[in-house]
Formats: sequence, structure tokens, C-alpha cells
Amino acid sequence: MSTTLILVRHGQTAWNKEERFRGRTDLPLNESGMRQAEAVARRIAAEYRPAAVYTSPLKRAVQTAEIIARPFNLHIQLHEGLLDLDYGDFAGLSPAEAEAQFPELYRTWLSAPHLVRFPHGESLGDVRARSESLVYQLIELYPNKSVVLVSHLIVCRVLICSLLGLHEGHILCFQVDTASLTVFEAARRQAKLITANDICHLKSG
Repeated sequence: MSTTLILVRHGQTAWNKEERFRGRTDLPLNESGMRQAEAVARRIAAEYRPAAVYTSPLKRAVQTAEIIARPFNLHIQLHEGLLDLDYGDFAGLSPAEAEAQFPELYRTWLSAPHLVRFPHGESLGDVRARSESLVYQLIELYPNKSVVLVSHLIVCRVLICSLLGLHEGHILCFQVDTASLTVFEAARRQAKLITANDICHLKSG
């Protein structure tokens, strides 16, 4: 028995467009993000019948999840395991500002991200522990069913590493665009990647 895990990164926000460290900053979707959420919702409705929709409690993820859940009359389920990485003192900074204020730590983040713990924030290991725990629960709760997980760039990347048996240092190997789909067939001890960073639904029309 396996569970179909449908990982969705939330739609675009103003800070995605400007490329800032977002983390726990509670940003809403912008107009493009709302359109992206509608598009990914249509895609999921056309191809899947999810039994549940879990989401990060942050507004941008909740808005995306609500749009996805609507066709199925599902109540979204908020879970802190899907919260974005807490960037601590990096939150709100552009890459250039982060490099200027924390040059050594910023360089380490680009070359060996698994070694970084953000000042007053989290490490990738923290993200993996909480998100992985949720995934194992869902595999037990929803055998032979589909579950949507709406989260954030780093969390999606960390979960991809976890499900593929890779350590967190590989997160920069994976592209995860806003409103993309990454799908796994997952059992307790093994997961098969079905599709990664699928954004075909954003290109139609």
C-alpha cells in the first residue's frame, strides 16, 4: 500500500517576485499568485481525488490550500510541520543585504546549506524533523489515497530530499516553482518520485 503525496508550493507573493528571505513573514498571495493557485487547483481536480489537504498555517499557503480544497468540499488542515523555514535574522533581507550583513553565513548557505543554523532561527535539520514526522503520519492515515500538502520552497525541497533518501545539503539541486506540483507514491520505507516541479498548468492559455 502507498499514499500519493501531492506537494504544492504556494502561489506567488510580492516577496517571491522581489527575491527576499520570507520564512515566517505572513505574506498574502499577490494577483499572480491567486491565478496560479486557481490553475493548480484545476489541475489537481482534473487528475486526483484527494482525501485531505494539509497546509502550512501561513496566509500564502492557506489561501492556496483553500482554493485547492474547494472543489472537493474539504476542510483544510493546518499543520506546523509544513511551516516555512524560520530564517531568524535573515527574514525580510534580499540576497544582497544578507550577504552584506552575514557574509560568511550567506556563503555557507549557498555552498553547504545543511550546515547553517540561522541566527534566532532554524536549521534544515529542524525542518526535516517536523515535516518528515507529518509525512509518516499521513502515510499511515491515508493508505491507497491521495493527500495534498501545501507548503514553501525550502520545505518542499527538504521533503524531496527526505523521500529520496538524500541529506539536506542537496536542496539546491531541486527547482520548485510557485504553484508547482511534485508527486510521490510513498510507503513507510520507500518512495517513488512520479513528477517534479510540474508547472504545465501555469503555461496553458
